[in-house]
Amino acid sequence: MTGILRWQDILDILVVSFIIYRTFLLIKGTRAIQLIIGFIVVFFVFYLSKKLELFTLGWILSNFVGAIIFVIVVIFQNEIRRVLLALGRSPFFKKITYVEETLFYDELSNACVVMSSRHTGALIVIEREVGLEEFMEIGIRIDAATNTELIVSMFQTSSPLHDGAIIIREGRIVAAGCILPLTMRNSIDLSLGTRHRAAIGITEVTDAVAVVVSEEKGKISYAYHGELTTDISEDTLKKTLKGLLG
Repeated sequence: MTGILRWQDILDILVVSFIIYRTFLLIKGTRAIQLIIGFIVVFFVFYLSKKLELFTLGWILSNFVGAIIFVIVVIFQNEIRRVLLALGRSPFFKKITYVEETLFYDELSNACVVMSSRHTGALIVIEREVGLEEFMEIGIRIDAATNTELIVSMFQTSSPLHDGAIIIREGRIVAAGCILPLTMRNSIDLSLGTRHRAAIGITEVTDAVAVVVSEEKGKISYAYHGELTTDISEDTLKKTLKGLLG
């Protein structure tokens, strides 16, 4: 060991940091994040037991950590599968074409305009980097292309899914009827309804983009990073989505 930092060392640090960062984004919003927090606590206690020479506690924890790996694979197999699949869906491997991307923006914007003209309330959340699995678990899982008619039909009052939000991942509708957290801020407009509060709330805890159609006024709005922009046109919506998602 010479103490000289080689370029390979810098590359090594950057690669490991990137992997840790991407893994965190993939598991955030899932049960796996709770597991990691638990592991950190266990390893911290294990470290203390070694330093303080608490042999019995150290023996129990060392055996516990070895056995728990098998339990993790069984309990969190869905999350593990999702992480592995998501690696292939990263921006470096996406197969979506320019035509498909343009069609997605058109279909989503058209759906919002149609619902706006009919005063049909709607809440649409587009996933970005942070996973939305936690909120999808409460809703109904589906897998369908983003389509104007489909979106409009989901938010008809006769639909059992109309009170919840739909979640879109990589241009496809993956869940509907989802319940989202409401913002707890007191500074927002008191006249805002539940959908607008949910749009702000989900974008406060994730990096998603939420689009809202007001049932009362028919206005289209979007929320991002906890900030709500109201009464936007179809053209503004398309440009905004392209800027935030493209």
